[in-house]
Parts: sequence; C-alpha cells; structure tokens
Amino acid sequence: MLAKDIMEKSVISVYKEKPVEEVVQLLVENKISGVPVVDEEGKVVGIVTEADLLTKEKEPRFPSYIEFLGSIIYIDGVKQYEEDLKKLVASKAEEIMTTPAYTVKEDAEIEEVASLMVEKRINRVPVVNQKGQLVGIISRSDMLKPLLNQS
Repeated sequence: MLAKDIMEKSVISVYKEKPVEEVVQLLVENKISGVPVVDEEGKVVGIVTEADLLTKEKEPRFPSYIEFLGSIIYIDGVKQYEEDLKKLVASKAEEIMTTPAYTVKEDAEIEEVASLMVEKRINRVPVVNQKGQLVGIISRSDMLKPLLNQS
C-alpha cells in the first residue's frame, strides 16, 4: 500500500508569513494538532505543531554552564536555548515552525512512512508530489486504516 492510498487529501496548510495567532486559531477550529507550512510554490518548508506553540508559553531552558577563571563555559543546551528564545518571540509561522519537515512522496510505501514516524518521533507526515508540492498528509490514525482492511 502506498502513501497516496491512505493520506488525507484535503490537507490544511499555512504560508510562512501567517501570523502565529491565526495558526493557533486554525488548529483549534479544525481540531488538528499540526499544520504544514508552505512557500509560494506550495513546497513544504516546515511544520507548526502544538508543541511548537506551547514553547511560547514556557520559560526558555537555560543552558548548563561552568565558570572557569572568570569565564563562562557552556556545557550543553546553547542551541536549544537559542531555539526556545526564537520561538518565544515568534510572530509568523516561519519563525516558530519546526524544520526540516520530514515528507514522503505519494508513491512511498506505508512501511517507509511508519519507519519515519517512529524514528523521528513525529505524529504527521506531509505527502508531496514529484515537484515537492504538498498534496496530502498522513497522521498516525491514518496509518491504522490498512489494519482495518486486513480483518
């Protein structure tokens, strides 16, 4: 079975310039937990999820550090701290989205989609055509559809 056989074809997406408040409203009104972000050509450039949006509501995680001879040496987490700060002040979808967005082609086997979801710990995978344009989306619940046909 292929991605195009189980994907949701009427996918909701947003443009990079969409204000964050409108993205939140879109998720709430449509009862979805994430939305692909596309450019002017319809190519997927990222994805905004509830987790990305919740980042705006929490304090950034300060990186671990040690002081040595009057200097601060960061041990870890500097990149994560910078990402948290960037999302905290985000006003547009492109500033808060997660990149890269993992995508699959329409003719990908569902085993490939399942592996991607498990390995990358993601809940949805945008489906793109040969030109890289968004044509659908597969959620974890969509992955259960083939199990119904087996019984």
